[in-house]
Amino acid sequence: MKTLRVPEATVTRLSVYSRFLERLDRNGITTVSSGEIAEGVGVSPAQVRKDLAYFGEFGTRGVGYNVKDLMRYTKKILGLDQNWPLILVGAGNLGYALCTYKGFNSRGFQIVGVFDNDLTKIGKKIAELEVLPMEKMPEVIEKHGARIGIVAVPPRAAQEVVDYMVKNGLEAILNFAPVALNLPEGIEIRNVDLSVKLEILTFNLGFKSAQHL
Repeated sequence: MKTLRVPEATVTRLSVYSRFLERLDRNGITTVSSGEIAEGVGVSPAQVRKDLAYFGEFGTRGVGYNVKDLMRYTKKILGLDQNWPLILVGAGNLGYALCTYKGFNSRGFQIVGVFDNDLTKIGKKIAELEVLPMEKMPEVIEKHGARIGIVAVPPRAAQEVVDYMVKNGLEAILNFAPVALNLPEGIEIRNVDLSVKLEILTFNLGFKSAQHL
């Protein structure tokens, strides 16, 4: 694999390519061209080839890509050739939705521990997982070798939760709390703010409406 830095947008598209290839494989399709991948995911053929070129030479000119091989390569590049245990903090409505989301398991992600500090939630079950008190987190992290945490708590509690996750060895955070978090260098974080995504949609709709005035 090449050592140059890969743009995050490329990694995002690679994930989309990987899921598209899985669908092709399930449908019994054995070869695919860059044009067919592009059409299936909504980008240009040149973009597909450029993205894949970051990671090596794939496919045969005039023939295309072997679906199973390219699917295996993309999953390996994304780190999906292994299982990833996840730690989730926040057993509210969002936490429940994340625990019951079947798309995680199909990509090798498994929530192995759900935690909360609300006594009315501790001890209850979500998708066969018992909601545990925060002090049980180190034990679960060590047992499963977890490296990734998901934060699904109110903004006021998010920094304390992340600090505790990092203190106990988690190296990457998926944060659903709409707040900026301070993390030590070397800790990976990605923020998911659903309101921001909706506001982008309302902006674009408003812009379209203004153009027709």
